[in-house]
Amino acid sequence: MAKQREPSAEGVRDAGQPGGCSAPEIAVNHVFAVLGKRWSGMVLAALMTGPGHFTELRRSVPGISERMLSDRLAELATLGLVRRRVEEGPPLRVSYRLTEAGMALKPAMVALTSWAEEHLPGAEGKCPDAFRE
Repeated sequence: MAKQREPSAEGVRDAGQPGGCSAPEIAVNHVFAVLGKRWSGMVLAALMTGPGHFTELRRSVPGISERMLSDRLAELATLGLVRRRVEEGPPLRVSYRLTEAGMALKPAMVALTSWAEEHLPGAEGKCPDAFRE
């Protein structure tokens, strides 16, 4: 059961705890270990609107190298968030799509988008419609 938090002069803290911050829950640490890794969130966001081929993903995530994209896709597939599908050729093509677990992140992505547009300078109106409620 989550601890009650109460406002204080210093901010929000655990009720019954003598001030200061508290350690995040294990689940929060795990989420940010995955999504906080450079490019992971962007790759997932790019796939939220539908499946894509490697080259489409590369164009959708400006600044990511081919090697980094390949590494992130492999990691996300290992975590069960992305599914890789080889399309027989010629030419041989590989497509990627979110799994059910990956798509379950959409409400969180929409919430983060709304928060960013409201609170981060320069983010207003720059997010795709798929991330707006």
